[in-house]
Amino acid sequence: MTDSSESPLSRHTISSEGLQLAVWEGPDTGHPVVFVHGFPDTHVVWEPVIERLIDRFHCIAYDVRGAGGSDQPATGADYFSPHLVTDLISVMDEFSPGRRVHLVGHDWGSVQAWDAVISEPFDSRLTGRIASFTSISGPCLDHVRSFVTSALRGGWELRQQALQQAARSWYVYAFHVPVLPELVLRRLAERMLANPPEGSRHFAATLPQDAAHGVNLYRANLRHRPRFAGGPRTALPVQLIVPLRDKYVTPALVGSVEEFADLTRVEMDAGHWVPQTHPDELARLVAAFVTEVESRLG
Repeated sequence: MTDSSESPLSRHTISSEGLQLAVWEGPDTGHPVVFVHGFPDTHVVWEPVIERLIDRFHCIAYDVRGAGGSDQPATGADYFSPHLVTDLISVMDEFSPGRRVHLVGHDWGSVQAWDAVISEPFDSRLTGRIASFTSISGPCLDHVRSFVTSALRGGWELRQQALQQAARSWYVYAFHVPVLPELVLRRLAERMLANPPEGSRHFAATLPQDAAHGVNLYRANLRHRPRFAGGPRTALPVQLIVPLRDKYVTPALVGSVEEFADLTRVEMDAGHWVPQTHPDELARLVAAFVTEVESRLG
């Protein structure tokens, strides 16, 4: 959509911590909705959803640092979550000053958005600026820690669920090996672009670099976590969309999020890349949730 001369989205470049971020913005037709993509995607993953919402909402999407048209940070440490949250704030400051935004995150986009949502009461840059959050296939890392702790203390069924999730997350550990993951991911991405398999056509031409750079998300954030004054909880309305056939995030991993948030949980018969495979249903859920939250806010 964004490559078309007739696209309703306009491209902008903004600065955040000295990096240039590429941002796409639709017409101001309603409440602001900010879309945050995951690994190894770019904003392009959201295009089918935005196409279905752009006539009713002010849609904003951006390439996160190290991906697509945005700059690559100088070091792996620059992918630490507080820097990612600052990028999100920079986008909000530029495209939704003085207005609350509705966040929609997928995969690592959801992981970093969780940190923004949890920080909202204590970070003056965020307080009162987030209206709602729709999370897809990207759990809060502190919730993951709670799941693992419960599994270790729980019965066999819970431990079995944790083992199943660990098996699906094998790549998380592999990404901590120096150098090799970047080399392998670049080669695999080049082959994928040369002969795209079914369901992969949304990947950008920058996929080899995006995949290699994105490894730093795992290295910078899984061993170290920012501290949140109130713990991993939020009073903001959260819509948790759970794809039941997700190869990477099992439903069990997000099974206890109700303990931490005012939650609306929706299960979908879908795989990981819901924005691409089920854009109609996802757009409908986002629109209904945003509208319902706004009606409560008055």
